[in-house]
Amino acid sequence: MPEPLVRFHHVQLGYGRQVVLENVNLDIFQGDLFGLVGPNGSGKTTLLRCLLGILKPLSGQVTRAPGLRIGYVPQREMLDALFPLTALDIVLMGRYPHAGIFRSPRRADREVAMQCLQQVGLADSAHKLYRELSGGQRQRVLIARALAVEPNLLVLDEPTNGLDLPTEAAILGLIERLHSEGGLTIVLVSHVLNVVARYATRMGVLLDGRLLEGEAEHLMQEQVLQEVYGVPVCVQRLDHHYIVAVRETAKECRDE
Repeated sequence: MPEPLVRFHHVQLGYGRQVVLENVNLDIFQGDLFGLVGPNGSGKTTLLRCLLGILKPLSGQVTRAPGLRIGYVPQREMLDALFPLTALDIVLMGRYPHAGIFRSPRRADREVAMQCLQQVGLADSAHKLYRELSGGQRQRVLIARALAVEPNLLVLDEPTNGLDLPTEAAILGLIERLHSEGGLTIVLVSHVLNVVARYATRMGVLLDGRLLEGEAEHLMQEQVLQEVYGVPVCVQRLDHHYIVAVRETAKECRDE
């Protein structure tokens, strides 16, 4: 078995004396599309910060493959749209690891940035102000910025949050193409369970301070999800889509 790009080995995460996650064991392998899901307050952000190297474990070990380059797509709300920056300016930020923060972008950097905008379908909007773009276009710009890092691991934090259904589908389609056609390893963080189960090759579900990890079909079981969310649920599968419905009682699920 190949060595993982990132490995969590008996990792405990938290802040000071506050423990958020216990005994996290997780491997992210080349070619994965790993989906991380859990209710608000379950520890998704804490695990994400550790994955990015921002937060150190309280105990245990996190190892990263030599030469690992992570492209990170934050939630759109994390970037202030008031600054008069163009889409190209935003994407060029992804070249800082290569060119340096205090160095002007070179021609080669601009060419890479334009290629990334082309990859996400926004080459024609390169010189438009970021604040003038739609929510879906802004999300594509942030993905292009992460691609400009030339990553071997792409991490997306709630990439469909606040988008309407057609735009959400388009963004998820882009992510799927980056994975299937470009061979990019992806970690997709979302609170939308159906989204993660539809696209992920493997999933992680956060429950009571621990991480349950495995194939989507094993984790998308009524008993597992009832423990996670604390309510009776029904799970049905239609083609490659999972449909999860909340019911007032477990009996209602069985009756259907």
